[in-house]
This record gives sequence, C-alpha cells and structure tokens, in this order.
Amino acid sequence: MNAIPTAHAATENSQYLTFMLGQEEYGVEILMVQEIRGYTPVTPVPNTPNYVKGVMNLRGTIVPVVDLRAKLGLAEIEKNRFTVIVVVKVGAKVAGLIVDAVSDVLDLQESEIQASPELGVQDDARYARGIARVKEKLVVLLDLEKLFCQGDLGGPALAA
Repeated sequence: MNAIPTAHAATENSQYLTFMLGQEEYGVEILMVQEIRGYTPVTPVPNTPNYVKGVMNLRGTIVPVVDLRAKLGLAEIEKNRFTVIVVVKVGAKVAGLIVDAVSDVLDLQESEIQASPELGVQDDARYARGIARVKEKLVVLLDLEKLFCQGDLGGPALAA
C-alpha cells in the first residue's frame, strides 16, 4: 500500500477522532479537533447551502455549523442525546460539524490507511483522505482541508 500524501501529512503514527453518521464510521485527525460539544440548536443564516445549519457563539467567536450528514448526501435524522458538534480548526477557519455520535480515538499508522476507491460520482469520496480497516470495520477518514477548501465553506457567513 502506498502512503497518501496530504498537505497536512500525518506522522508515522496519527490519532483520529471517530464518529458515526448512520451505520458508518468516519474519522478526522485529532489535531484538528478543538472540542466536542453537546448538540444545541444554532442560529440559522439565510442564503447559505442546505448543509450549513447556521452559526453558534463559541466563547465570543461566531462559528459556522455544518451538518455533515447533509454535506455528504445522507438523509437527515432527528437529533438525539448522542448528537454532538465537533468543533474543528483547519488553517484559520473554525467550524462545527454536527455528527450522530462520537465513537473513539484511533491510533493509526500510515501503512494502515488505504487510498479511497474510485466511486464514480459519489460526493463523499472527494472528501475522503483514505479508508482504514480497524478490526472488522472500515473507517472513512475525512480530509477536512478538502472539505473546507473546495469553495464549499467559503461563503460570507463562514469567513475566518
């Protein structure tokens, strides 16, 4: 297997925060995670994409909140006591990601991460850094830099 080059190259051993969206498990580099907050309703902002649910006040800073289910084309579900907002920082941008539940923290080596397969027209593949096999499950590792840098989060409400 080839290591996957990224702008934020992972070290030999990297940690990933994993979370659930439906029955699938996803992960992000833990160094990009600022905090995990229980879900609270956000303030809607007009003229934003459907996956931008609004903004929240994070200790005096206005932070956009993205529903990761909507961003990845998954069906919306009702929020429950497990729903959380994962606050991430990518470069100068900070955003909250609504996820169904937080799972675990994984220690992964680059050799355990495989390139994402070519899936044709599926949107979520373009945000995948790779896929890790952990025991008998697969974890899709998201590339937050791609998620933030492809113009999807560049609207006025989301400026750094």
